[in-house]
Amino acid sequence: MNLPLIVLLTVLNHLAYTGSRVTVSLFAIHEGATPLTIGALMSLFALLSMLISVPVGRLVDRIGVFAPVTAAAASVFIGLLLPFAWPDLHALFPAAMAIGTGFGVYHVVLNNMVGALGRPEDRARNFSWLALGFSTGGLFGPIIAGFAIDTIGYRAAFLALAAFPAIALVPLVMRRHAVPQGHGGRGVVSAGGVLELLREPRLRAAFLVSGVLAMGWDLYSFALPIYGSHIGLSASTIGLVMGSFAGATFAVRLVMPALVRRLREWTVISSALFIAGASFALFPAAKDVAALMPLSFLLGIGLGSAQPMIMALLYAASPPGRQGEVVGVRTSMLSTSSTTLPLVFGALGTALGMTPVFWAMAACMLAGGWVTRRRRRHA
Repeated sequence: MNLPLIVLLTVLNHLAYTGSRVTVSLFAIHEGATPLTIGALMSLFALLSMLISVPVGRLVDRIGVFAPVTAAAASVFIGLLLPFAWPDLHALFPAAMAIGTGFGVYHVVLNNMVGALGRPEDRARNFSWLALGFSTGGLFGPIIAGFAIDTIGYRAAFLALAAFPAIALVPLVMRRHAVPQGHGGRGVVSAGGVLELLREPRLRAAFLVSGVLAMGWDLYSFALPIYGSHIGLSASTIGLVMGSFAGATFAVRLVMPALVRRLREWTVISSALFIAGASFALFPAAKDVAALMPLSFLLGIGLGSAQPMIMALLYAASPPGRQGEVVGVRTSMLSTSSTTLPLVFGALGTALGMTPVFWAMAACMLAGGWVTRRRRRHA
């Protein structure tokens, strides 16, 4: 299975995933949910993924990708149909879990597929193309969701988003024999568990930075719909603002394939953290669309530029035969962030408002940039 087809599958499923997060948040707000309830919903997107990503990575290493990736697309599809069939706040809880779990499995499988393509020196470029696919889905998902809500309503918006993972199932089934196969328990596979992976300095550093950046993504995805509603923005306007964030990730990743051989990984990562920290520090001062859109765009440039570099570092440092497991560990860490932080953000937002939350994240990002800048100097 070639890189363009993998990128297409990424676009279709990420579009449904990002669109569903916006639709779930706004429908919950429409039903009178508090920020803490919305935080609980956002946490459910990642709860099971946090628990199963490492076993899924090991399974992919052993049996290949077809069964896991097909089950993942089906889970996203079924999750989006639930609120269409049962348009109630209570339906959002199982829906969020099904959508998030399916996409978490998708994330492990697709990154493993891309890492296996081509030569080692091509990995950063290939991961940049995959990241561009994620950005494309992230760009159009919130926009489609916002306009669908304003024109055809919440229930129909969920049905429209469900079409995308359904479409993704078609090329998967048609090309099932072209997808990578697992080692079946044979071949060169290094021994050890997750703790052994975390003892590897190169893996540990990449895991930690990936976790810090994930916190930024989680805060933005959780806080922007709440903050936008608080200052009086419509669903479609919130979708456009979030689309500007995704547009920035698209733009920066569009140029990354041409730049990856000229830039050192840790230079890109430290710059990304500084840009993201400055953006979060300025968010509380943004009171209208004219201010929110450029800030979202700047944040998207920061957070969007680092992911291909992190994936290339992880895959290069992975022990033989355990690449899927390493991707699973990273996905589990990201899911842990997505599970716990919305609850924390929701509780803080309910008690103190969103300004302290934005500033705390800014401090975390800037501190991370300072630490990785020192690592860059000694790399």
